[in-house]
Amino acid sequence: MNTKEAAAFIRENLTTTPAVGLILGSGLGVLAEEIQNPIQISYKDIPHFPESTVSGHKGQLVIGELEGRQVIAMQGRFHYYEGYDMKQVTFPVRVMKELGVETLFVTNAAGGINESFNAGDLMVITDHINNMGDNPLIGANDDDLGPRFPDMSEAYDRRLIDHAMKSADRLGLKIQRGVYIGNKGPVYETGAEVRMLRTWGGDAVGMSTVPEVTVANHAGIRVLGISCISNMAAGILDQPLTHEEVIETTAHVREDFLSFVKDLLKTLPA
Repeated sequence: MNTKEAAAFIRENLTTTPAVGLILGSGLGVLAEEIQNPIQISYKDIPHFPESTVSGHKGQLVIGELEGRQVIAMQGRFHYYEGYDMKQVTFPVRVMKELGVETLFVTNAAGGINESFNAGDLMVITDHINNMGDNPLIGANDDDLGPRFPDMSEAYDRRLIDHAMKSADRLGLKIQRGVYIGNKGPVYETGAEVRMLRTWGGDAVGMSTVPEVTVANHAGIRVLGISCISNMAAGILDQPLTHEEVIETTAHVREDFLSFVKDLLKTLPA
């Protein structure tokens, strides 16, 4: 896939260079509406870009200024379960790197595995487990993009995690910390699977994020991950799980999510 061609198309619409990338998950695209002097580019207009097919994902880039930072936001992401391969799912991260992005905020809606969590909690991701059965770095390695065997011991930047927790304290927000498990989807987990994932050390589970974070690390982009615990996973509460519930819960935490990410950007360390 031609990263340079896609980046060149986007660059033609820009007057500044974005330093921070934002990947906005289900129900969290509202953050892009806060961007000042926005330039909006539909995914379908960008060479080689996939198109988002999931409800709650608008399917466009929004580029502009947010809290004094030049940002490029994905208002909707791509998922492995949509039928895209891992390189398509992570293509936008490669394009962001080509455009000059140095820091990536990855957000998602996730099911709570940790029984001390509640629907509506925000969780800073401290680490992840790839349970997708695939990896976007499989295949020939381009040494210009990153090393053959990238280190993932600090997949989520520790300085950014500390920064996030200090921001939460400053705002008076209760923020969880935990391990995110990435599953292939598109089904929600069974109760037995959730019990298994808990024994693995997982605190939340979802169907995204792991591929993008893997490629960001490969590319030398520092990463902060934030999950909105949109529901408790199967077997914890005696109720069925639906995507509508996910969107509804993320709407309830809108103000906390917005204030949190905006403060993170405003006070972002170099």
